[in-house]
Amino acid sequence: MVAKEKYELEFLLKTSPKVLDGMISTPSGLSEWFADDVKIRDDIYSFYWDGSIEQAKLLYRSKASSKIKWQWLDDQEDNPDAFFEISFTIAPMTSAVILKITDFAEEDDFEDSKLLWDQAVQDLKRVLGA
Repeated sequence: MVAKEKYELEFLLKTSPKVLDGMISTPSGLSEWFADDVKIRDDIYSFYWDGSIEQAKLLYRSKASSKIKWQWLDDQEDNPDAFFEISFTIAPMTSAVILKITDFAEEDDFEDSKLLWDQAVQDLKRVLGA
């Protein structure tokens, strides 16, 4: 077992919080940019990519959906502190939307993991027209 380490990424988006909320908190929104398809059953999210499936348990969701946090079921035993979280805030001075990704990866996989998030956020920007 190799321990995973936490990292955070931030992206500036030109969109409204209401639109972004739907993109990060609903299966249909997540299916537009994060996975090929997303289904939910009893707080277990099933993410489908290229014929494979990964499942994650919902750990936390803020009422305004500005923060949503999951844990991959595969991590529950080997990396119980690992999670991935998508959140956003509004910059008070500029009213810009700042998307924050918090994730865990093994040291050897840091760069690949960050590249995957970069690509996913580029897809999100394309969908948003931002």
